[in-house]
Amino acid sequence: METFLDANGGEVRLSFKKGTFDREPQHVLVICRFEGRWLLTNHKERGWEFPGGKGEQGESLEETARREVYEETGAILKSLEFLGEYEVCTGNERFVKAVFYGEAAQVEKKTQYFETNGPVLVEGDLLTHRWEEQYSFIMKDRVIERSLERIAENSKNGN
Repeated sequence: METFLDANGGEVRLSFKKGTFDREPQHVLVICRFEGRWLLTNHKERGWEFPGGKGEQGESLEETARREVYEETGAILKSLEFLGEYEVCTGNERFVKAVFYGEAAQVEKKTQYFETNGPVLVEGDLLTHRWEEQYSFIMKDRVIERSLERIAENSKNGN
């Protein structure tokens, strides 16, 4: 497990195992690709980031991940795999998010993307690009860095 501070000064603990924390994740972060490019969403307040959000009553984490990706980007996932989970503690607030990696089969054009301005497709090395101004603060923390490294490692090992 790794521990670090996020951009807002919150303590973050990241694990690439299920069930690491004393509470179940209620939120998801979905690292997505579509046709060889990174699929992000343009959040109306924060900027470019991977889709994600909070689960609804009775929804599994996988269902939440698929719904959030569709709502925020119009993408329909053809694959989705659990990657890890992380806990954020800021003052009195504490929550756990599950991290998934998904490949989109298609991206549909929608008239409504909820709290976002729709999909953004990015080519190249996100570890470098994520520092640019248009990216959300979420993209700049170690959760994204370590998750992208983990995806690359899994890809090399055929997982």
